[in-house]
Amino acid sequence: MKHLAIALILCSCFTTFSQDSHNPMNSQQLQQNKLIKLPLGSVKPAGWLELQLRAQANGLTGHLDEFWLDIVQSAWKGDDGGDSWERTPYYLDGLVPLAYLLDDSTLKAKAQPFIEGILASQQESGWFGPGKPWETWPQSVAMKVLSGYYEATGDGRALELLKKYFDYLAAMQPDFPADDWRGQRAMEQAVTGYWLYRRTGDDKILDTIKKIFENSPDWTDYYEKFPWDAEAVRQGRVPHNWEADGLTAHVVNNAMAFKYPGLYYQQSQESRHKNAVYLALQKYDAEHGQVGGRFSGDEHLSGRRPTQGTELCAIVESMFALEKLIEIFADPTFADRLELLAYNALPGAMTPDCWAHQYDQQTNQVLCTVAKRDWSTNGDYANLYGLMPNYPCCLANMHQGWPKFVEHMWYATPDHGLAAMLYGPNRVTAKAGDGVEVTIAQKTNYPFADTLTFTISLPRAAEFPLYLRLPGWAETCSCELNGAATEIGERDGFLVANREWRDGDVLTLVLPMHVTTEKRYNDAVAIRRGPLYFALRIEKEFKEISFTEKSFASIPYKGSRDWEIRPLSAWNYGLAIDPENPAVDVAVDFFLIHDYPFADRGDMVYWDLWDSHVSWQHEAPIVFRMPAKKIPFWGLKKNSADDPPAGRLTVDTELETVELVPYGCARLRIAEFPLVR
Repeated sequence: MKHLAIALILCSCFTTFSQDSHNPMNSQQLQQNKLIKLPLGSVKPAGWLELQLRAQANGLTGHLDEFWLDIVQSAWKGDDGGDSWERTPYYLDGLVPLAYLLDDSTLKAKAQPFIEGILASQQESGWFGPGKPWETWPQSVAMKVLSGYYEATGDGRALELLKKYFDYLAAMQPDFPADDWRGQRAMEQAVTGYWLYRRTGDDKILDTIKKIFENSPDWTDYYEKFPWDAEAVRQGRVPHNWEADGLTAHVVNNAMAFKYPGLYYQQSQESRHKNAVYLALQKYDAEHGQVGGRFSGDEHLSGRRPTQGTELCAIVESMFALEKLIEIFADPTFADRLELLAYNALPGAMTPDCWAHQYDQQTNQVLCTVAKRDWSTNGDYANLYGLMPNYPCCLANMHQGWPKFVEHMWYATPDHGLAAMLYGPNRVTAKAGDGVEVTIAQKTNYPFADTLTFTISLPRAAEFPLYLRLPGWAETCSCELNGAATEIGERDGFLVANREWRDGDVLTLVLPMHVTTEKRYNDAVAIRRGPLYFALRIEKEFKEISFTEKSFASIPYKGSRDWEIRPLSAWNYGLAIDPENPAVDVAVDFFLIHDYPFADRGDMVYWDLWDSHVSWQHEAPIVFRMPAKKIPFWGLKKNSADDPPAGRLTVDTELETVELVPYGCARLRIAEFPLVR
């Protein structure tokens, strides 16, 4: 890593700390995490990220409680009928952080009746919520909601409920069967358990987590053996059922579970549990990896072919798993992967106005229609953009993606510093140094641009370390302090500036982004610039459809629509570039970021003023132009693009210039390209 000139003091990463921290720390019985999560509301979105969260608030997240009967009449707020399972807690797990990140009184008012219903539901035994008192899975999600609500408001009732519920778990006999959600996802309770222990010091909580870990499915052993690899997919050995073995191949279970060994590592301090996290991610990439940091699972794990889908629930749960693992290990590679998901796979599965989403997204996605596809177990509606295509779980769960990403952009460090782990426009306010309240505004158009400016505001001069993550893709970087070139020490994947900071100090970090290629399935290539992947811009036609199935249906309300999307231009292109030096063949254009940061021209967006959808007329923030040729023999198979033809191809078609846009801006896309001579 190359830097420019004068030195700031280098300190060892996260090595010294004292128990008079400004944030909850550990007793000796629990390993000190490398980073400390800041309370909900400490980080606020700014710039284009605030536009993105506002789009979510104006879309399904801000209106779902008005028309989806499961939420309108939810048993979680004491109503008769409606949801008594996971859907309401899922929804609140996004609504509550969104409300407090935006400091939005309307969203807070929407969330509060649900919070009051949950708080009022606790029984003398400690059990809370509707449902049967052994079905602990939905309560796991509700506990996360309450912990965030407590951080944002200080409402002691939430903390008391959680204490009593862990007393209930401590007293109950282990009941976490492998053929049930409450068994496969049992360690989700440890997320709130460790959070609660750091605030109470109650050793009984650690005993309870140990009991759960030892009496629920062994995900550490699973990752060490990993039976469902790509060969198992080819041979048809991956179990497509809802029994114990099929649940271990379920994509959302896998997306949740790769954090479980890491969570327990805090308590066990056994290297086996830490190693299992890295094994998991290696296996997912090698056997099921897809563009954008995701792994496939069109309900069950389904291999590396670029037309295999990934359920949106798995995207947001993978993001949350990485946010927890960053806290434990402070590994910048986890933050790199998290940005890939947030800036590619997450927006790629939604319409820009956040009024519709996909159940399954594909890397090479050239038709979004009701049709039979080569999914493992999902149905014909799974890649529509709509309200609840295929099944309603993603409609409930997708809301946590963006708010929690913003919430975890900064962490405190045990040596009384602050760490910028994720990049994008935001503002953090937290105590640092000897207790001074610091505000750092991060001004940037990252990931669309490569320059980040950090402006420090504080009432008096104070010394504390500031850690800036170095992305793994960044070959060089440069820094300026108050306009002068500055060299900052590097350690363990971080730039570390430990100095006396003064009000108004400005630190500028430039992370040059170069166009690169990545080898993919069948020797195809993906095009990447920094944390963004790029996809072929395909002209498209939106067609509104309506359906009523057994488990899901259309509900037209404000911007809620179900869309089929068909191509109006060719998609079967191979790139005529040098994969070792693609930049020489690529022209790059930058455009203004508008109200919908991940919109591209031709997308249908809801216009509230007219109560109708209009065709978006602005360009995506970045557009690439590069040479390509049509491949006449590359066509559809089972209503998806066939696998990219292998090898460097020779075709007798004219050389053309094609346009690529960020993956997250493309509803139709090719993102794994064959190469042509």
